[in-house]
Amino acid sequence: MRRSMVVMAAVVLSLTLGQAFQRSKQVIRAGPDFKLPFSPAVKAGNFIYVSGTLATDDAGKIVPGDARAQTKQVLENISKILQSGGSSLENAASVNVYLRTIADFPAMNEVYQTFWPRDPPARTTISGKLVLPDALVEISMVAVAKGGERKVIHPPGWLKAPLPYSYGILSGDTLFMAGLVSRNIKDNQPIAGEIKDQVKVVMENGSEILKAAGMNLADVATARVFITDTALFQEMNTTYRTWFAKDPPARATVVAGLVSPQYKVEITMLAVKGAQREVLTTPNADGSPGQANPNLSSAVRVGGRLYLSGMLGNNAANSGDIRAQTRETLARVGRTLKTAGFEWSQVIDGVVYLPDLQNFAGMNEAYREIFSADFPARATIGTGLVAPDGLVEIMFAAAK
Repeated sequence: MRRSMVVMAAVVLSLTLGQAFQRSKQVIRAGPDFKLPFSPAVKAGNFIYVSGTLATDDAGKIVPGDARAQTKQVLENISKILQSGGSSLENAASVNVYLRTIADFPAMNEVYQTFWPRDPPARTTISGKLVLPDALVEISMVAVAKGGERKVIHPPGWLKAPLPYSYGILSGDTLFMAGLVSRNIKDNQPIAGEIKDQVKVVMENGSEILKAAGMNLADVATARVFITDTALFQEMNTTYRTWFAKDPPARATVVAGLVSPQYKVEITMLAVKGAQREVLTTPNADGSPGQANPNLSSAVRVGGRLYLSGMLGNNAANSGDIRAQTRETLARVGRTLKTAGFEWSQVIDGVVYLPDLQNFAGMNEAYREIFSADFPARATIGTGLVAPDGLVEIMFAAAK
């Protein structure tokens, strides 16, 4: 009898652990299966991570039309994906909009705002090259699962955002922040200046948003920095790291077009309050400790989530070889995951930055050597990298 009870307890525990894993990563399948190396969306904990989505029809072809028509189609496609995951566009917390040309920014906004007549998600908009030649708009998203908290964060005394986005969306312990540029929040006018001046304004404004959510810069877990010229990289770093003197967040920095020529930098941040925080450095290939970077942490673990920095794989032996660089990038990611106590199967979301989209197929070939099923969500965008001989940079998030 006692043995039966032990066996039954073991079965219950096994089922419970299986259910817990399903809750931590659940692939959402929606629409036709085009055998692409990413899932339409992944649900992990209280969030749904939606891949970069294009204005495709059921045959996988871009619908004809301008940026207005494509924005509408993209958001309708995402709406179907979220419905399959038991959520909706109303629960969107963070949105990334990628435009082939920044000239389509007004047209995209015209349609975009009709989907969120009130309390829109936080948003970042940049321009870059898109994978399909006829695509004008790509959108990725993080949405709150049904029943989860979604609270708009707006610092006291600030004017309403001049475009259809919120400065911050708080869900539980997590704050999703909009991409911030050098703007005076008292009159919504751009603040021109050198990159150091613009970074200062961005970080000051970011600090106010964090404060309104009951947080501060020490709670920032991950960031994405978009600069308009590689020549600005070192000066941006010099100012940026003064705001993160200790244990900086994970980060990716790429070169992209911004919504106005007056801006030299845009920074997007995500913060987590109260969770146990651990900063990690990628070990060397021989297992010896890696060297910490003063501008970013290789990864930041907060509770059951892991945010990894954008990683490159370029070295003297693989110059010009996209497959070799992708393999080396993923090898570095793998060592970081292992150091943090995570596995590849727990990767939930990613973004791939490619300076040359002709390398898309080669990158995917090496990428599939790691991921063969239950792919994480992913966006792939054509941007410049700060490493002159880098062919690919990949940024991931994982969850237990």
